[in-house]
Amino acid sequence: MRTTQQLSINLPNDLVEEVKARVRTGEYASDSEVIREGLRTLLARDRAVDSWLHQQVGPAYDALKADPELAVTAEQVRSRLAAEHRKQR
Repeated sequence: MRTTQQLSINLPNDLVEEVKARVRTGEYASDSEVIREGLRTLLARDRAVDSWLHQQVGPAYDALKADPELAVTAEQVRSRLAAEHRKQR
């Protein structure tokens, strides 16, 4: 049983040049390797975002919903950032 399939795609010229340049420099052995690596990177990023949403954003939202007093205003955030910036200088 085959573990790969041929796929025909269309890319804008600038992306085609980017793929070709990476093969030309020897960074990758083929156009397919460049595309595969790009897809793997995209999938890894999507997994990381999904994990962040489930592990951090969701619980923070639930905590804020349960206790609205935890909320901070945009002005409070700006003030804290300004104070941090002043401390670092």
